[in-house]
Amino acid sequence: MKIRTGFGYDVHQLKEGSEFWLGGIKIAHIKGAVGHSDADVLIHVICDALLGAANMRDIGFHFSDTDPKFKGIDSKILLKEVIQLIRNKGWEVGNIDSTICLQQPKVNPYIPEMKKCLGAVMEIDEEDLSIKATTTEKLGFVGKEEGVAAFATVLITKV
Repeated sequence: MKIRTGFGYDVHQLKEGSEFWLGGIKIAHIKGAVGHSDADVLIHVICDALLGAANMRDIGFHFSDTDPKFKGIDSKILLKEVIQLIRNKGWEVGNIDSTICLQQPKVNPYIPEMKKCLGAVMEIDEEDLSIKATTTEKLGFVGKEEGVAAFATVLITKV
């Protein structure tokens, strides 16, 4: 069996008055992430990790932030397209491990809903999707609540 791993990292600025989309769900908060799309940092790192593992470049290559057709797009649409891209090359998701770095709001209560949403979008078992959350103990841009960061690693298998 052929396997590959991939890694993703992304950050987005937080701004008062913006909607906060994370892991495919909208979270009520005074600040939201800023970006060309809906700025869902978790979906973006998963996309990058999957594309990297399949040797297909990155999310910006496939969905340019200068292309008006992606302005404000729901990142779940991008993730669904990435899954189709890697499946077209004969790859399947083995598992995903991710970490969200965010001072506020606390993310742990939302993780089951995120797993359900993202598992359905990718058509994978929720058991194959790990989402963790941490703060940076008030250090750096995350700790100062200026931004959100996320990391993901993935394992894909050739079918």
